[in-house]
Formats: sequence, C-alpha cells, structure tokens
Amino acid sequence: MSPGGEQRQAVGAPGYRERHLTSQDNLSLYYRDYGNPLSPRLPALCLPGLTRNSKDFHLLALRLSRERRVLCPDYRGRGKSDYDPDWRRYRPATYLDDLRHLLAATNCHRVVVIGTSMGGLLASGLAASLPSAVAGSVLNDVGPEINAEGIARILDYVGRDRPQPDWPTAASHLRDLLPTLGLKTDDAWLRFTQATFREGKDGQLHFDWDTNLARNFAERLEPTPDLWALFRALGRVPVAALRGANSDVLTVATFDRMRDEVPNLIRVTVPGKGHAPALDEPPALAAIDTVLEQAEAHP
Repeated sequence: MSPGGEQRQAVGAPGYRERHLTSQDNLSLYYRDYGNPLSPRLPALCLPGLTRNSKDFHLLALRLSRERRVLCPDYRGRGKSDYDPDWRRYRPATYLDDLRHLLAATNCHRVVVIGTSMGGLLASGLAASLPSAVAGSVLNDVGPEINAEGIARILDYVGRDRPQPDWPTAASHLRDLLPTLGLKTDDAWLRFTQATFREGKDGQLHFDWDTNLARNFAERLEPTPDLWALFRALGRVPVAALRGANSDVLTVATFDRMRDEVPNLIRVTVPGKGHAPALDEPPALAAIDTVLEQAEAHP
C-alpha cells in the first residue's frame, strides 16, 4: 500500500472504518474494515458478486466482527472504488492481484473467505494462487459451472444503466427485475436497493458499478480457466457451499458434483431464495459459523 493509503475512520460510520488503498496501477480501492484488527481470531474476507459491493455484507460483518476482523472490499469499478479507465482490466486476474494487495496492506496472512457468486470463484482462485492465505471458505450460490440462463440474465442488465427517480421506484424496479431473489420485507428490499444504486449529480439513481464490466464478457478476450481445478484447491480447508433453492445460476447437478469433487464439502440449500441468499438466513449463518470454527481448529 502506498504511504498514507489508509484513511481515518469516517465520522459516524456504523461499526466499521472506511479505508482506501492504492492499487499497483494507481487506482484508489475502497474497503470496509470491521472489528478489532488485533483480534486473535481468524479474519473474514467478504467478497461480493460481479456488480455488488461491500454494503451487501454489512449485517453479516457486524455479526462476525464481535469476535474477529472482517474486511469487505469494493472491487475496482464498483461502489466507492475508482472505475478503471481500461475496461480490459475488469477480469479475475486483476481482482486477485487487488485482493492479494489488500491482504498484504492489512497484514492479514490467513483469512476465511466468504464469497457470493463471482466472489466465490475468486475464493477458489485465491486458494489456488495463494494457498497459505485461505484458511476456509464459504461459497454463496456459485460453482465451477455457471448455468447459461442465469449468466445471460445477469449480463442482460450489467451493461446498461437504468436510472431511477427515487428509492421507492428503484426498489420496485428491482422487485420486477429479480422476482426469485426471495427478500421478504420492504426493509430488506430497501437495503438491497441502496446497495445497488447510487445518487448521481443529475438527481437520478444510477447502478453503483461501471457498466463497462460487461464488455469483457461480450468480447471474450481470454479463455475460461478450469474452474473445477480451482474449486478442488479448496478441498484442503474447511469449505461450505450454499445454494438458493430457486437459483438459476447454481444448478442441482453442479451442486451434487461439487460434493463428489470435494468430499468434505458442507452443502446447504437455502429455501425460498434465488440467486443469491442474503447470508442472514439461519441455515446460511450456521454453515458460516461451522466453517469459521473448523478453520480455527484447522492447522
């Protein structure tokens, strides 16, 4: 991290410190830092999905930070991190470099990675490329094979902004866009909406990500790696996989094969949820607690 890259805690920040670090290519990358940095318990690293950001993990991070440090980054091009002027750098190899930089900057040498969607794939990438750093992992509604219908649905909205005039209208838009998400209350939908949109200078609400994220998928600039080989890298540590019962991203067939490839895998189906569970559901929290406990005991 560059000198002065860490910033002081933001005034009034609820339960976390707002931090920035400078990437190796000179972008300012934001992350939330929860809990006691000197806690003897293993830190947790929470990795969001393709377009998501640190806000998605706020309630979980508050819960986990009672005992341990929790890091919740915004990838480049999302949330409060800088957008990359070269969209070709929006790719997993870049994100992994940024995450390794984050772990070094925060002096976190071993972490339990909790990854939703793309964040789960990055957890597998970290386990393969930096095996000593990953003490355990929870994969939230993602596997080594992505259902084509699910990825098409996601990419359909990633690359085009849909400005909304106010928060209630934005929440209604997301309810229509994501009918299987499974959020039960108006408050839950509002939290999700506030983690999806940002207020623009034009007074409108805009998606809180760089819509150029979609271009790498459209251009297909590099071959897809063997995701099953990366997934098997998690087999040496405690690992759980969560699947929303109504998911269109992680199929039952892939979920079953994941058990065959990594026999120690803890598998949990979260009823009533699509892609992806919010990680406040009791079965999901129980799996997270189990992986953390096993990782603490794991050499």
